[in-house]
Amino acid sequence: MESGFGSDFGSDFGSGSGGAGKLDPGLIMEQVKVQIAVANAQELLQRMTDKCFRKCIGKPGGALDNSEQKCIAMCMDRYMDSWNTVSRAYNSRLQRERANM
Repeated sequence: MESGFGSDFGSDFGSGSGGAGKLDPGLIMEQVKVQIAVANAQELLQRMTDKCFRKCIGKPGGALDNSEQKCIAMCMDRYMDSWNTVSRAYNSRLQRERANM
């Protein structure tokens, strides 16, 4: 998967620490979290595009007809709703498991 932002990712690790060569663990964790969020968003978009294209586009051409446009819109809405439902359930379960530790 090509992202376009990975080439300068490592160059910012020590930039907020003020000392030469020192790594700020908090900054590193924030950058890792951002990278994970971006990767998740890219995966969501790629999967949604693949699924909805296969479902809605029978014969690719230069433009989408009205029924294809409606199908794509509905498919993407349903996919996003499903993704959000699963994400909320997963986060809720993680929080319950962390509370029980």
